[in-house]
Amino acid sequence: MKILVRDIVVEISGVRVLNGVSLEMEEGEVVALIGRNGAGKTTTLKTIMGVFKPSGGSIELVDGVSRRIDGLKPYKIAGYGISMVPQGRYIFPDLTVEENLEVAYGSRPPKHILDEIYSVFPDLKRIRDRRGIHLSGGEQQMLAIARALIRSPKIILMDEPLEGLAPKIVARVREVINSLRGDGIGILITEAGNVNRIRDIVDRVYGIDRGETIFHGSIDELVGNESVRRRIWGV
Repeated sequence: MKILVRDIVVEISGVRVLNGVSLEMEEGEVVALIGRNGAGKTTTLKTIMGVFKPSGGSIELVDGVSRRIDGLKPYKIAGYGISMVPQGRYIFPDLTVEENLEVAYGSRPPKHILDEIYSVFPDLKRIRDRRGIHLSGGEQQMLAIARALIRSPKIILMDEPLEGLAPKIVARVREVINSLRGDGIGILITEAGNVNRIRDIVDRVYGIDRGETIFHGSIDELVGNESVRRRIWGV
């Protein structure tokens, strides 16, 4: 499966937030979208997921056949094998770990699917009866990723999954990302500033500034490009 985003334009409440974002990714690779806060990273992911409808450009899904998915409802896009881990996690605080997984699945998941999830996140199995409000930040992030995995997606969109986590949890999430790539799952990950923590887990990066794609290449090439670096971080 491959996602092709071509020059998408998105307006929210009369304000143009995206003004020509282009990128592509496929199963089995990790691609980063890098830009400062407010650059349009989250809007890009939400537009791919169908939360926002672009007023220009196109989003195409290639999986044996080619189909346009821009403008489809999120549940339709999820049905094609795309899921999202939102920034801020947004788990259900009054539900247990396992109940959160049930909501994401749409019913009680079969035992073999829960076993697969718990093999990736053994700590979640230990606390499966604990309510979301009592989880640590790292446990919440693991649960957010587990919810995205419960429907066996081919591509996962992760919005700043390492933000605000302790170094030990950052290392664990990085391990999970590498493991998912090894299983053939494609991951599009956003990052605002600390590129060193994703440097060795991504295959390619896109730079975004003011709702426009301004760079495509490796992290080292991005960091070494002074004009791009100034546009993204002002330094």
